[in-house]
Amino acid sequence: QMNGNTGFDYAAMPDVALDEETLLAAARAKTGLADFGDDADWREGFALLVRCLNDEARLNKAGRLIAFGELSRHLENRLRVTDDIKRHPEILDVAIRKPVFMMGLPRTGSTIMHDLLAQDPDNRVPLTWECNYMSPPAEKETYETDPRIADCEAHFERTSRLLIPEFQAIHEMGARLAQECLMLNAFDFKSIIFPNQFWVPTYQRWVMASDNLSVYRTHKRLLQYMQWKNPRTRWVLKSTGYFWGLDAILSVYPDAQIVMTHRDPVKLIASHCSLVSVACSMGSDDVNRIEIGQLWSATWEDAMRRMVVFKKSGRADAIGVFDMYFAEMVKDQVAMAKRIYAHFGLPMTPLAEQRMRDFIARNPKERHGTHRYTLEQSGLDPVRERERCRFYQEYFNVPNEG
Repeated sequence: QMNGNTGFDYAAMPDVALDEETLLAAARAKTGLADFGDDADWREGFALLVRCLNDEARLNKAGRLIAFGELSRHLENRLRVTDDIKRHPEILDVAIRKPVFMMGLPRTGSTIMHDLLAQDPDNRVPLTWECNYMSPPAEKETYETDPRIADCEAHFERTSRLLIPEFQAIHEMGARLAQECLMLNAFDFKSIIFPNQFWVPTYQRWVMASDNLSVYRTHKRLLQYMQWKNPRTRWVLKSTGYFWGLDAILSVYPDAQIVMTHRDPVKLIASHCSLVSVACSMGSDDVNRIEIGQLWSATWEDAMRRMVVFKKSGRADAIGVFDMYFAEMVKDQVAMAKRIYAHFGLPMTPLAEQRMRDFIARNPKERHGTHRYTLEQSGLDPVRERERCRFYQEYFNVPNEG
């Protein structure tokens, strides 16, 4: 079977069995380790995800290989990190102080702002390469030269650019770019990162309805692990998945500093549905844009409702949430970064500001091409979507985009 996008020949590749025992055995064999850590925290999500990949995702041979590789990487990370922490229990004594959480729907400017804040030498972000290949923990002296950076770039070369060349225009990937916490949540197999890659609606709804306390306890352990040999003043984190764990985040991180990002949701829903359709097509010959549109439109409506409930509860005011509006941010990203720093009483050093300006100069918008999409491509009616989102736009005073 040839992949229509590149002529890449999957027939020559071995087929793989996507079942729990095969995946677990492969990870044990690869690492030489056997202890995955607390079973209660992750086995339920892992089992459900594997089942949905088989029963719902309509994967072709390439899709099974991609899924096997993704799940294997998370299992191998679990084994290695669990072993490292067993041998160095002092990792769990590392203090995480006043982490900044950037939360918003996709395409709301949180990615560019996260990458921008990552330029400040005082800020620590999870970089893509260290999330992909967690063990051993990154070290301060070799943080820019670690050989895993090149391994990660090679991985992206094989996947996104080979299989779906237009993927970079939609969502840029790179080893040295800041990674969102969906990747850290995948360590517990309770993350909407998987529904972004594969059609697994039963699993997606389970993640949204779950108590995420165990996920953020694991999340803190992973931050301690990454910070152990490469500390900075503060963590700056972002995710489109925090909405389903707000209570858990504030339970685990009572001193969290939260930035909420806002943009016309009708615009972003069309974009995100297109992104998911492209991602799913990397591993399936049967991608239904209509069902993707219905599920993700409902998903982001649920996220917006959780945002409004959180604000109305008074908890957002109690911890001093900063609301960042996309329309203001795009006019002057560095000015917005300064507003965020001022809001939380953080010092903006001349070096940090200069590095932010240099980053913007090096990274012009749409340098990988333009992503074009419409709501109608996903079977969504613009009038109905606008009506669905009205409560959110009115509450947060979010203007329509053209």
